[in-house]
Amino acid sequence: MKRSEINTIILEAKEMIKSFGHHLPDFAYWSADKFKEKQVEAKEIIQAGCGWDITDYGRGNFNATGLFLFTLRNGRLADLAKGKGMCYAEKLLISRHNQLAPMHTHIKKAEDIINRGGASLAVEIFGSDQQGNYDEQRGGFVYCDGIERSFSPGEIIILKPGQSITLLPGDWHAFWGHDGDVLVGEVSTVNDDLEDNIFRDKVSRFSDIDEDTAPIHLLVSDYTKWLNA
Repeated sequence: MKRSEINTIILEAKEMIKSFGHHLPDFAYWSADKFKEKQVEAKEIIQAGCGWDITDYGRGNFNATGLFLFTLRNGRLADLAKGKGMCYAEKLLISRHNQLAPMHTHIKKAEDIINRGGASLAVEIFGSDQQGNYDEQRGGFVYCDGIERSFSPGEIIILKPGQSITLLPGDWHAFWGHDGDVLVGEVSTVNDDLEDNIFRDKVSRFSDIDEDTAPIHLLVSDYTKWLNA
């Protein structure tokens, strides 16, 4: 992805988030230079992977296959392993109209995907075999707004604003804006984007960036390159 494209996506996301009355934390608005200046005091933000996250999954066409995310808070994997402490995470996402977030599952993370506003969100879901592998013949059950419902293989569940779905490890899912752009909330156990995203097809979780201009804000994937902390 070109940095100029990423900058534009960030500016558009700010406006959409603001239009629904949501406010991002102060560090969301830091410039790259300010982030460098504050990286020591912001070490928890950096280590937790909080901040801006934009991906085209290595496909080169963000509008067709991509996702905007902002990680608001994230706990510690060590606490999750102990079963106490900071075992939670929260994100805001924007799923554009017909923009695919590819089929994937998680080994550890359980998550609630919540339609926070806008259009309807389409979630396609499959079950898994005994080893957690994708199984196009297997259905199962999930909870939607706390109500158990069964699903058939490849069923598409439509979430209207305010509705949610709970996805557990082994629930294979893809999603997209069904009839427009959607502001999505994600509340989950600790998020590990480096190791805990298992995709059905060959994609890249993070995108390579063509630095055709300076960043207006750093992405989570920029931290190791731009910061020393």
